[in-house]
Amino acid sequence: MDQLIAFASDNIVLAGVWVALVGMLVFSYISTFTSSIKEVNTHEATLLMNKDDAIIFDTRAAKDFKAGHILGAKQIKPEELREKNFAKLENSKDKPIIVVCAMGNQARGTAGAMSKAGFTNVKVLKGGMNAWQSASLPISK
Repeated sequence: MDQLIAFASDNIVLAGVWVALVGMLVFSYISTFTSSIKEVNTHEATLLMNKDDAIIFDTRAAKDFKAGHILGAKQIKPEELREKNFAKLENSKDKPIIVVCAMGNQARGTAGAMSKAGFTNVKVLKGGMNAWQSASLPISK
């Protein structure tokens, strides 16, 4: 224990960075479990799409969307996303909506904004399009 304290005092910046990383990791896990926005994996997303007519809402840039997206996905423009303008889905507030981004990180913020805007059944695709493509699921170009 004395060596750990001596190391930390000799390398304050390194120790600070380590503490910050551990803190962010703990915060990430806690916020995931306490969030009202739930993540679904590719299998659960497919079931929601097939059985409950879930809507896929893609938040990636237009060029990424054109390069390949989930069949039937709707794309939101960056300016609509910044303004939290979800008018495209106003008629679907009670339907299941799965928000998709590239890796699943940015979609959580969008899903939270949608939830605050009155959408009752919003979920995030865990791993985003990377997970979808890794599972060799169909995409549309």
